Amino acid sequence: MRRPSVRRPPAPLALAIACVICAPAAAQTADADGATRLDAVIVTGTRAADRTVLESTSPIDVLDAQDLRRAGVAGGELGSALQTLLPSFNFPRQSNSGGADHVRAAQLRGLSPDQVLVLINGKRRHTSALVSTGSKIGRGATPVDFNAIPVSAIARIEVLRDGAGAQYGSDAVAGVVNVILDDAADGGAFEASYGLHHTDLAPIGRTLTDGQTSFVSAKVGTALGDEGFLRVGLEARNREATNRAGFDQVPPWDQTEANLTVQGRRNYHLGDGASQDLNGWFNTEVPIGETATLYGFGTYHQRDTEGANYYRYPDGKANWPQVYPDGFRPVSIGENLDIGAVAGVRGQWGEWQVDASLNHGRNEFTYRLRDSINASLGPGSPTRFRTGDYAFSQRLLNLDLSRGFETFTDYHTVAAGLELRTERYETGAGDPASYAVGPYADRPAGSQAGGGLTPQDEADLDRDVASLYASLASSFGERLATDVAVRYENYDDFGGELTGRLAARYEFAPAFALRGALSNNVRAPALAQTGYESTSTGYNAAGQIVQGRLLSVNNPIARALGATDLSPETSINASLGFTSRIGRRFDMALDLFQIEIDDRIALSEAITSDALTAFVDANFDVARIQSAQFFVNAADTRTRGAELVANWRDALAGGQLHLTGAWSYAKTELRNIVATPQQLAALDPDYVLFGVEERNTLTDAAPRTRGQFTATWRDDRWNLLARVQRHGSAKRVFNFGGGHEPEQVYGAQWQLDAEVELRLAQRWTLALGGQNITDEYPDLSNEDIFYFGNLPYDVLSPIGSNGAYWYTRVRYTF
Repeated sequence: MRRPSVRRPPAPLALAIACVICAPAAAQTADADGATRLDAVIVTGTRAADRTVLESTSPIDVLDAQDLRRAGVAGGELGSALQTLLPSFNFPRQSNSGGADHVRAAQLRGLSPDQVLVLINGKRRHTSALVSTGSKIGRGATPVDFNAIPVSAIARIEVLRDGAGAQYGSDAVAGVVNVILDDAADGGAFEASYGLHHTDLAPIGRTLTDGQTSFVSAKVGTALGDEGFLRVGLEARNREATNRAGFDQVPPWDQTEANLTVQGRRNYHLGDGASQDLNGWFNTEVPIGETATLYGFGTYHQRDTEGANYYRYPDGKANWPQVYPDGFRPVSIGENLDIGAVAGVRGQWGEWQVDASLNHGRNEFTYRLRDSINASLGPGSPTRFRTGDYAFSQRLLNLDLSRGFETFTDYHTVAAGLELRTERYETGAGDPASYAVGPYADRPAGSQAGGGLTPQDEADLDRDVASLYASLASSFGERLATDVAVRYENYDDFGGELTGRLAARYEFAPAFALRGALSNNVRAPALAQTGYESTSTGYNAAGQIVQGRLLSVNNPIARALGATDLSPETSINASLGFTSRIGRRFDMALDLFQIEIDDRIALSEAITSDALTAFVDANFDVARIQSAQFFVNAADTRTRGAELVANWRDALAGGQLHLTGAWSYAKTELRNIVATPQQLAALDPDYVLFGVEERNTLTDAAPRTRGQFTATWRDDRWNLLARVQRHGSAKRVFNFGGGHEPEQVYGAQWQLDAEVELRLAQRWTLALGGQNITDEYPDLSNEDIFYFGNLPYDVLSPIGSNGAYWYTRVRYTF
């Protein structure tokens, strides 16, 4: 496998409101001219050319560049902005979570991150090469890396909260996020922001200032001919680490004389690792002839990140005191390179609109460690390792045709298309020292905090996918609108699947309408879920640190433990909604939904015991395995929920007031859970293939409810915002073995954000703001979970554990 070459980038009025509860509707704010985006024409979820947000047959949210800018998140992170603005969207900050420390995964409607399809300008976006194996939220997923999409490139985002596999293909189970790039033909903008966390950390009784974040972006456009344009931009971000770890009490089994010398210190790390990002992008269109346009767009992303791992005590077999006399905490390093590019031509062919495009996307990830050691090699072991290279690429050829026609007072848009897609997944071995079994047989082999991939672990998988679709969008007079779509998608490794979607909206009285949709959708197992392998660190049944392996379902060890080929996930989605718009001041939408998914793909429970170690030692010539996991079709699930959005607009004090309330609820239940295979039961009757920890991941780990109330007021000089968010409760369950399964419910949390923006001159604006300005934290973890004082907060709550964040932003437009 070709290893990625990654270089390191250079480094007063507040409208306070007590709260309603929230869902994805911050999108529908008033524009400067007083028009609302409810009247903006949408392009996602329908082929009709004249549908608006409230006229859509399914719930759709629209966010513009100003919404994203004023989300107030740390340094232009797109995923964090979407979580702030869309309560159905969950984007937790995870720590000590393996790959999730480097690539954060997002959820929509409480489902898996890989059940959300992401588009850029309507074209499919590739996923990350890294599987989220050490995380809690999104565990086992291969997500799209939202933070690899430059936020300064975005004109608007349309979020379809409904299954749309018949329209867009696999993965669109929970919904679709369509990022529309800036296409201005002239002018530009420069923006710089700086922020930091300033917080009182109760577990240690200190006030901390950290997480300093700087962000700069620039973009410019120029006209090409009479109707063409070229828009380009660049942005850079640097974020320092945060740490919310507590004082180390030292576990009882580690309380030797040497280890007690580090008691009372902050030996662990809980928080964000340091990161540096560099993004570039372009978007262009050039007319060719009288009826055709050549277009292209692309993104470039380069990111270096650091992740946290568990501390190793001075007096332990994982350490050599000659190297680390005070013990050590390995730091994982991620080098992430992400490239996407699309080129195409659209034009008129008789009565038909034709769009043909080529799409290439690739993500490369190199995993490294520093401040580590391979104890089996002795005191002369290296302390820095490259543990593996990962790459995922996709290439697509799309051909889309559409045309509109009238029948009496009705208007219809018919469309059809073809998509050919090739995917490839590759992994490369780490440094030999990262997986070597050295002469010190009583010491753990491989680099601490993640042994390297061996040459035998390398994967090189590919597949071809072909699909055909047809759709019909109809408007029957002014009251009834329908969308019908069907798609046949064939995988060369899983066969063919037929999906369909029917949606309708009926305005039964002036300003009042009902809408509903029914669809079936498919998500094939990602190539990474078939071929990914890794070594990581976790707790054993006694709460002690052990090395574990995630095995591909093709690995002979996994097969011997009962692993089988994965099957695609299939879903049935149903929704029913009510919308109302009364005059220009008030509108609301309430949507109920149910999503039934069969054969959910998830990680097995961690298989840990002396019986496993003895079995592997006796039958396989590999380094000792203390814990093993692999992917399974774990269960069928049913998710039910509701989403409410309401807006009020009016003139106030010479400016425009806009109030938005939103609320979302989603509850997932398990059905038809996979049985433990005979191979595992023969090793140990107490083994459970899909146990309490992984069941908790799918059902209760993500908050079921989130809500927000946002108030904005603006005139020619001032732009004021106050936002109250409510993050619902979440539940954590551990399995420490022997029937000890501690759990804790982390209660709901309230968050207050505010921003004041002043226009200093015609082209200059200055903003001051804060997120979580009352410095709220999740509940403290109980004694069973906080790991002897080291990890006082869990990663589950969307409010995070960084505390208050304050920022300033200056912007110049021309």
